[in-house]
Amino acid sequence: MNNVRINQFMSLVPFTVGSDQPLAVAHKLMNEHAIRHLPVLDGGQLVGVLTQRDLHLIETLKGVDTREVPVSDAMSPEPYVVGPKATVRKVAAAMAEHKYGCAVVMEKDTVVGVFTTVDALRALNSLLDAGTPAH
Repeated sequence: MNNVRINQFMSLVPFTVGSDQPLAVAHKLMNEHAIRHLPVLDGGQLVGVLTQRDLHLIETLKGVDTREVPVSDAMSPEPYVVGPKATVRKVAAAMAEHKYGCAVVMEKDTVVGVFTTVDALRALNSLLDAGTPAH
């Protein structure tokens, strides 16, 4: 169980957003694909992560037009980054300790996935099931 890897449970990331894109674009993308964490790129490089919570906070401010505010104004600029072979144990412990909602999974310089708290619960459930004797 100590060798269970993130890549077994991470959500694959076919979606990212540019840091200069308007928040409205990110909002639409997140809603259409039912995702809560969106890696943010600038020139192909990871520069942040935008969460549903970040979006909601900005959208509740008076006078904010999400068609004009760039993603860079709402994103968290230093996402927690791990490799696909990182262990669930290590990543889950760091996420819990620092209260991270997700870990961006990168292989070399490419975003390949996101490991969220929901993925962590899925991993926990799977590991508990594996350790339960058949009746």
